[in-house]
Amino acid sequence: MNKKDIEKKYIKRRKKIAFLTYIFYNVMRIFPINKKKIVFTTFEGDGGYCCNPRYIADELLKRDKGFELIWLINNTAKQFPPGIRGIKNTFWNRAYHLATASVWIDNSRKTYGTAKRKNQLYIQTWHAAIGFKPVGLFREKLFPKIAYLVSEHDSKLIDYVISNSEWCTRLIPDMLLYNGTIIKTGSPRCDIFFIRREEIYRDIRSRYALPQDAKIVLFAPTFRGGSQKGSRKVFVEEPTLDFSRTIKALEQKFGGTWFVFLRLHPQLAAQFNKFPLKNGVTGMIDVSQADDMNEIAAASDVLITDYSSSAFDVINMYMPVFLYTEDLEKYIKERGKLMWDMHSLPFSVAEDNDELVENIEKFDTEEYKKKVDEFSQEHGVLEDGHASERVVDTIERFCSQLK
Repeated sequence: MNKKDIEKKYIKRRKKIAFLTYIFYNVMRIFPINKKKIVFTTFEGDGGYCCNPRYIADELLKRDKGFELIWLINNTAKQFPPGIRGIKNTFWNRAYHLATASVWIDNSRKTYGTAKRKNQLYIQTWHAAIGFKPVGLFREKLFPKIAYLVSEHDSKLIDYVISNSEWCTRLIPDMLLYNGTIIKTGSPRCDIFFIRREEIYRDIRSRYALPQDAKIVLFAPTFRGGSQKGSRKVFVEEPTLDFSRTIKALEQKFGGTWFVFLRLHPQLAAQFNKFPLKNGVTGMIDVSQADDMNEIAAASDVLITDYSSSAFDVINMYMPVFLYTEDLEKYIKERGKLMWDMHSLPFSVAEDNDELVENIEKFDTEEYKKKVDEFSQEHGVLEDGHASERVVDTIERFCSQLK
């Protein structure tokens, strides 16, 4: 059987499952909608209390309006604050709670075949705002047919997609195959940078038993692979990034004692209890199992990544970002043409350790801040610490109109 026939067979099977899923969701309509129930999911259930949904939930808890907050989770060992109930993300639980909730909040696609009722609100926060990686139609021939079908189905359910910029608002229709309402709220997950950074900066150092004056470089390699083809690949060999040289360069440039925080994408971290390095690296702490990336980012001083959208998040703190793109050509071949010319951005780009060290040595704080401001102004970025409030205002307006 050739590759095309295998794909057709796979799609046929997925469509059959989706049809049965759709029928079951409609059967769930025998249960009434609870206008006070809100259901959250992150990264298809692999994420814990994280990303944009976390900060929307925080704002709901803060307002204390009596909502029942349900979080669908694959790993029930994940912890949630009082007022949020973690529920095992089984087919039955997912169907029942989604069918009976007034509001859905998600940062990834719903299961193919999911059905939504009238008088239900679905807000898609997505898990990246401005980013490097091509999504949806921007992947062109590399966009799998099943991914197209899943995206198309999910987007028909969505009522609002949130945006943090004119750039996102302009591109979301092709990125998510979505033709509905886009609301420019900012990114709820970036609110922490404006309202709690000093507190988090101290707390994370205490949590990981670091000196309060310790400096942290966050190394966040991006997600590889995808669920559409049944495989999720990750950087499992020892990184080619020379951490010893990098730390030495950071200490010479910025002063202080530096530690490395290693962070995997939540869907990849869910597969590993520990990042599979061949050799230990002095001063490295694996924070991949920590639920929320932006909490870790708020406590960091520098970010090193390849193609992660976190780079566009942390510049809201003017945090230095150094791109390390050792496999740029290979990545583009596998993923598709990137959304940006890497060299047009505020970040320096290195393809090997020598370039990375040189970029650290040449970093100019004032020039960097100027480039960040110009970038934000040019692309209409809205990040001011009030995104969660705007989203919750939308939820409350919707719920207040329900009978």
